[in-house]
Amino acid sequence: MKNFWKSGDPFVWLTGGAIALSLIMILGLLGLIVVNGLRQFWPPQIVELHLQNGETVLGEIWEREEILALDGQGSGHRIRLKIGNRDLYPLDFRWIDESEIVAKRYPENVLVLERLEWGNFYGRFNTLKQGNTILANSLGTGQEALADALAEMALLRTRIRELEKDEIGSINYDLEKLRLEARKLLLTSDTTSVAVQRSLTEKRKKMTVLQRQYLEKEKALSALYTKSREMVLTATSADGREKAIKIFDIVRLTTPNALDVVARSRVFLSRVAEFVSAEPRESNTEGGVFPAIFGTVILVLIMSVAVAPLGVLAAVYLHEYAKQGLVVSAIRIAVNNLAGVPSIVYGVFGLGFFVYAIGGTLDQLFYAEALPTPTLGTGGILWASLTLALLTVPVVIVATEEGLAAVPREIREGSLALAATQFETLWRVVIPSALPGILTGLILAIARAAGEVAPLMITGVVKLAPSMPFDGRFPFLHLERKFMHLGVHIYDVGFQSPNVEAAIPMVYSTTLLLILIVILLNVVAISVRNRLRKKLAYSVF
Repeated sequence: MKNFWKSGDPFVWLTGGAIALSLIMILGLLGLIVVNGLRQFWPPQIVELHLQNGETVLGEIWEREEILALDGQGSGHRIRLKIGNRDLYPLDFRWIDESEIVAKRYPENVLVLERLEWGNFYGRFNTLKQGNTILANSLGTGQEALADALAEMALLRTRIRELEKDEIGSINYDLEKLRLEARKLLLTSDTTSVAVQRSLTEKRKKMTVLQRQYLEKEKALSALYTKSREMVLTATSADGREKAIKIFDIVRLTTPNALDVVARSRVFLSRVAEFVSAEPRESNTEGGVFPAIFGTVILVLIMSVAVAPLGVLAAVYLHEYAKQGLVVSAIRIAVNNLAGVPSIVYGVFGLGFFVYAIGGTLDQLFYAEALPTPTLGTGGILWASLTLALLTVPVVIVATEEGLAAVPREIREGSLALAATQFETLWRVVIPSALPGILTGLILAIARAAGEVAPLMITGVVKLAPSMPFDGRFPFLHLERKFMHLGVHIYDVGFQSPNVEAAIPMVYSTTLLLILIVILLNVVAISVRNRLRKKLAYSVF
């Protein structure tokens, strides 16, 4: 036994067991997120329950749990049913004791209507009307008419969106731009000047033309909304109440109990595609998360562009140029300590320094005509990115210094022996050799920044952004705009949603998506680092 302990085998088993346990925990967590994240896209069966009191209930079975009898003798089970129909019932879910269930069926004619508002509707088809004309009065004969109506209304939603956000939005953008230009002339120029008066007159004429175009677009938009109310589907809920629903408000119509595996897979893929490409709806608890995906990726890219040169230059100075001593040691200790500062502290600093100090000053200097409405003196993606750059710069500095220290001394001396200056040696030999270490620091910075929430909530992230930071208007990338972020979206949906229980699947799905984006960004950075390592290895030999 003594020799056994001296051999070190127990320590090998201990370390191996620790690795195995860590892997099990990580894989278990990922498995939980994957299963719960993808489950919401698979169309579940809809159950119809007939209760002892004569009531009929329709919905999705979410969970089943054991309960004790009131007298403490024996036990039973109850199920939680998602009954939807939020415009008819006060709650999305209902607990039902299995002892109260008389019959359980899965009728094939049950409809699930995914709507823009009020959540899902569970019920049975009655009629499809266009105005006063009945297009179909049964689900069997109305399948083709329903498909055509849904396709037509989907095109109508797209056209309304184009008209509202692109055409009318562009007119409003141009009007605001002309208004600010006119106000700037009034604030900074001699209003009695003939040239200034001529310029103001031209701007007023342009504004008049734009206002006329705005009224025409608004009239066309009103006509489209009138058309959206023409087609109506009437359906009956489980308790016999009839509900008229505009086809325009229906995102997807399915009959889950009648679908085979192939049809369910199509619905699954269409829901996944909607999730990654559409905008959120119903207080972010349904729909897609594309604005949050876009905001997260743009944030990380801008942060990387800001933190890489800042961290690398600081590390190069500390390692290559600074005279090693008490001051440099104190700076290194401070850098290491900064890595442990809570992220919310960086957020408060970013709000005070970047937003109020720098942004407010720039507003006074360059955007005075827009005041008191701030342009840069409010939260935006630029200030949020710079805040995250400060948060992650200690990681980049430490990793870059380690990379510089790993460059063999012989390579430096060989370069200097060939009459290269210190700067030439640093620029052409040392930094290229240290690039894998620099990219390692950048990878760690990306991984941390992509999941940060606290500093972003006070430097530019919003629950729902009216417009994304990138569009077709010059300068195309608008760094002053607010944005959405997947991490903040998870927090908002999971803890600030008015209907938290119904939003739990969205939390898992968004978490899974955030993990995949972080992995993708890291894979790209790691692949670049590995290619550089191979290139440098080949160049040595």
